[in-house]
Amino acid sequence: MDLQLQGKKAIVSGGSRGMGKAIARQLAREGCDVAIGARTEGMLREAAAEITQETGRMIVPLVLDTLSGESIKAFVRRAAEALGGVHILANCAARVGGTIPDNMDVISDEQIVKDFEEKFLGYFRCAREAAPYMKQAGWGRIINLSGGAGRTPGTAVSTPARNISCVALTKSLANTLGPFGINVNAIYPGTTLTEADLERYRAQAERQGKTLDVYLEELRQRSLIRHLVTAEDIGYVVTFLCSPLALSITGEAFSVSGGVNADMHY
Repeated sequence: MDLQLQGKKAIVSGGSRGMGKAIARQLAREGCDVAIGARTEGMLREAAAEITQETGRMIVPLVLDTLSGESIKAFVRRAAEALGGVHILANCAARVGGTIPDNMDVISDEQIVKDFEEKFLGYFRCAREAAPYMKQAGWGRIINLSGGAGRTPGTAVSTPARNISCVALTKSLANTLGPFGINVNAIYPGTTLTEADLERYRAQAERQGKTLDVYLEELRQRSLIRHLVTAEDIGYVVTFLCSPLALSITGEAFSVSGGVNADMHY
């Protein structure tokens, strides 16, 4: 299937590793030039060189701190200058859920504020800066990575709340930008297997007195298809939603969990 993305210009926050990197790679495979942003310049340059070597597309590494409005403005402006415009924004830069204690008894007010500033406000600021370029082009796609905790929060406080807020933002942006040819959607990754997740699973396995392999197999058994969702799996779905073929899909939130949750959403 030709996703008709040849020559599109994309920016991906959190693009140096994990889901962001996988999304950038898949967009490049489909013919996009991509600017990737993250805090660590060395990792950015390595990711950009790797994707360029594989795909032959222009991959522009730019330092980005989504806690800073000025950094976001500079990132989008420099990306647009380097690429010659912006058609696609994938918002992926945020703390991975489950990496710090997040229940009522231990999480601090400061951490909650930081989480919302980094994810909700960071996503909004990136969208606000990218939207004028998309309006100018008369076409655009924005994808916000939310998280499965938004639907199954457990006892966590900050992670599910910030994820839900990003879905509300997605709907609001879709309502606002739709008349300009800009589609906005969100993804709920479920139990995934990325670099950051693997570190977390290893620590959890040790606490439970299990090997990592045993722990991962238990996670797989929770999936209807006995599969742990990878960063590449997320990249495939996001890339399709970024394509002109996804014209009729906007303002929606999609669970990409491998069927981990038994809930039905309609």
